[in-house]
Amino acid sequence: MEPKIKILILDDEADVTDLLIYKLSQKGYDCKGINNSLSFIDEARVFLPDLVILDIMMPGLSGLHVANLIRNDRCLNQIPIIFLTALGEAEDRIKGLELGADDYVSKPFNSKELILRVGKILGRKNINIKNSESVIKVGKIVLNSESHEVHVNNTLILLTATEFRLLKVLMERKNRVQTREGLLNIVWNYDTDMETRTIDTHIRRLREKLGENSFIIKTIRGVGYKMVDVNE
Repeated sequence: MEPKIKILILDDEADVTDLLIYKLSQKGYDCKGINNSLSFIDEARVFLPDLVILDIMMPGLSGLHVANLIRNDRCLNQIPIIFLTALGEAEDRIKGLELGADDYVSKPFNSKELILRVGKILGRKNINIKNSESVIKVGKIVLNSESHEVHVNNTLILLTATEFRLLKVLMERKNRVQTREGLLNIVWNYDTDMETRTIDTHIRRLREKLGENSFIIKTIRGVGYKMVDVNE
């Protein structure tokens, strides 16, 4: 029997975590709820979830702060994140996405919609790679889909799950211009009315991690980005 997919939920309201545990457990997920943001990282390192659901507005540490801790933790930094919050402002959504969140659901939420979003993200995380090459090489960058690793100049670099997907799309479509809207739709599964500046933030972070090889991602002014062959 395959182990259950584990979901860790952080919300300062016990009613919310209890509801989500009940609904998600019905779908076969192994769920755990935490109501104290200060203890979240320690709990996460022990539980090692496949997905995290975070509230934003909490006493102690905000969900944004917790997300930042996740993205800077070697044991947790590739875990997908869904933000759950009562705030509906686009700016809060952008902040979450720029921190590497995979999705964002506003309270009051529809539990069926949230479950669908969970399934979609976990589906992307465990995407079937039979129809694509497991190892892609562009210049000195080597991406392995099976091991979920990226090496630059034969050195392993650490990417978040979102950064990995973004780099993979650019490498698979090298020499083809990718619009910001298209990348948002492919990588985050958002429609084109979503703010696109989060793409620019992730591209900047990717370039920082690629170091001297960052030139391989070209900016196409007013359109988007393109990964080019090193000889271009």
